[in-house]
Amino acid sequence: MKASISTIKACSTGFKLIFERKKESSRLFSSVNLLSSASSSLPLDYHYLLPSQVECTEVDGELSLGFDGNNSGDFFDARDYLINNFGYKTDDDDNEWKRIKGVLKSRGWNLGSQKNSYYMIDLDEFNIMQILNDLFEESGDASLALYFFRWSESCAGSKHKIRPICTMIHILVAGNMNYRAMDLIFYLVRMNKEEHCWCSLLLRVLLETHSQRRVLVTVYSMLVACFVEENMTIAALKLISQMKHLRFFPSIGVCNSLLGALLRSEQLDLALDFLEDIQSQGFPLNVSIISLFIHAYCTKGNLESGWKLLTGMKEHGIKPDVVAYTILINSLCRLFLLREATSMLFKMIRTGITLDSVSISPIVDGFCKVGRSGKALTILELFNFPPNIYVYNSFISKLCTDGNMDIASNVFEEMLELGLQPDCFSYTTMIRGYCKIGEVNDALNFLGKMLKLGIEPSVTTYTTLVEGYCKYGEMESAEHLFHKMIKAGLAPDIFAYNTLMDGYGKKGYLHKAFGLLDIMKSAGISPDIVTYNIVIHSLIVRGFVNEAKDLLDELARRGFSPDVATLTNVISGHAKKGNFEEAFLVWFYMNEHHIKPDVMTCSALLHGHCKAHRMEEANTLFHKMLDIGLVPDLVLYNTLVRGFCSIGNIDDACRLINMMIEHGVVPNGATYRALILGYEKKRVQNPEETAAFKLQQMLLEYGLSIDADHYLKYMQQAGS
Repeated sequence: MKASISTIKACSTGFKLIFERKKESSRLFSSVNLLSSASSSLPLDYHYLLPSQVECTEVDGELSLGFDGNNSGDFFDARDYLINNFGYKTDDDDNEWKRIKGVLKSRGWNLGSQKNSYYMIDLDEFNIMQILNDLFEESGDASLALYFFRWSESCAGSKHKIRPICTMIHILVAGNMNYRAMDLIFYLVRMNKEEHCWCSLLLRVLLETHSQRRVLVTVYSMLVACFVEENMTIAALKLISQMKHLRFFPSIGVCNSLLGALLRSEQLDLALDFLEDIQSQGFPLNVSIISLFIHAYCTKGNLESGWKLLTGMKEHGIKPDVVAYTILINSLCRLFLLREATSMLFKMIRTGITLDSVSISPIVDGFCKVGRSGKALTILELFNFPPNIYVYNSFISKLCTDGNMDIASNVFEEMLELGLQPDCFSYTTMIRGYCKIGEVNDALNFLGKMLKLGIEPSVTTYTTLVEGYCKYGEMESAEHLFHKMIKAGLAPDIFAYNTLMDGYGKKGYLHKAFGLLDIMKSAGISPDIVTYNIVIHSLIVRGFVNEAKDLLDELARRGFSPDVATLTNVISGHAKKGNFEEAFLVWFYMNEHHIKPDVMTCSALLHGHCKAHRMEEANTLFHKMLDIGLVPDLVLYNTLVRGFCSIGNIDDACRLINMMIEHGVVPNGATYRALILGYEKKRVQNPEETAAFKLQQMLLEYGLSIDADHYLKYMQQAGS
């Protein structure tokens, strides 16, 4: 009886490439319900173009492809065409195909008559699965099956369907090629991960295509690991539930990974339930599992629960290790509880745990961040710990933050002399330090050193330099570095775009700012609250208050929630133009949406009132601000003082100055200049001297003893 024939149509020529096999050689690959797929044809997208010079032969009324060849040992004449035109070839190509031919012949596959120059096998889904199984069972070599698997994909011009892939996964695991199996499992998981039914189908087909229980256990464990990697924790739990019905369970390593994923996603109840499942399978509690829960509690700031778990290990006969202690030390250092973190080191030594760089370095870094570098050095000497790259980075970071670039440079050179290779963070820290003090050229020199040594700059490195140039208005250099970052293959993040956009805004290049916003969106980066604050502030500074308000309204319609900084910018713009009704509408909007105004918001409104000499309204607003608990700063006090002085109201101005001194806010040059203005309005002789002595008098009333001559000279300099 003639076997069914599947065809692959060659669209350009109308040729049909025919493969044929004996019906009597058909058999099931593994176990369950695969016969229905045996007669299925290859899909129409299994096409590839064939050259017109290929010889066409008629076989039983069908057109077959022929290639010149007299060596009957060659398997599939079409192979040469695929190798030459698709580049699919390995070093041992001929040997592999001879092995494949030998296996298939021994397994009863009909490769065609020796007189013909072509061989015929129906490459439907079922036959591919059978061939893969035959190749592995006969040779014991999973790589041989993988070779055919990839070759048949190249013939089809598309990926295999789920059943052949699952078959290949089982073979790879059985042949100790788990890393290749993981690639295929990831491919299947990601193929339709959003579809709920896909995971169920995947589980079922893996079960149906398995032949060895041991292999299936490993494959399912690998699948759980893939689900965890793709943050599909619910699918992973569902799979484990099915595994329990089959009376097997993932390895403890995979279980730990899933526990960690559940805890990181704050699914504590599910994590605890799964922990019970783990224990029910005979896996005892160990330090690794408990450390996962310690980390989860500490990440949420619940150090007390983390400490209880650590100290409670002994009750279960478990000895805490360096990892468990280091988790707590890191958390204590993040809260700058450095004394407590240091005491943990001594406790570790008493319990016989050897300290390492991971446990000591966070404490050193913590002391550096709070400005106690001497204490950090003491810790290193006390525990006889040689400085590493992380420790040096901590000291350099502190020095750069303080602007001590000469010392930072010396420490950097010392690190090199000790044979420690600075990393990207080291160079970026130095670049940030130089940019902070305005030495952008020195920062650029460090970028050159990085590139010369083959250290790849990060997005943060380039963004730091862009920010440095933007800070000093050198926008051409900023643009150059921004585009250089892109040419280097780095994708700018939201902070990089916001940095350059802020530079454009401050220079008044609104067209470039909006152009960058469009580029940002086309790159798939969604603007955030900072982005819109920059745009709105840039519009307001240039006087486009109505346009800024329109943008804010449009964003609100799109569901964008403005923050206090955004609304403060709009209020400031309206107030400066004297549009107080519009400004108060925004103020009322803040109250309705429970957005609490800050000192900057009040200062913006007060500045507008004072500029318009509306001091009664300004004073009323000031007291409302005090009533809601806001604490005025020096700028706000000076704004009101100048407002009162601008209308010659020295008494109310002095009352405010007394209030600020009483609350620990010391007058400065701006206060002095405001008083001079007030006395000028009152037509007082020598307003500078009068203002200085009035300030001196008020300071003395609050017990602040100063030298009159010195203070007068200081205030005159400050007022100049």
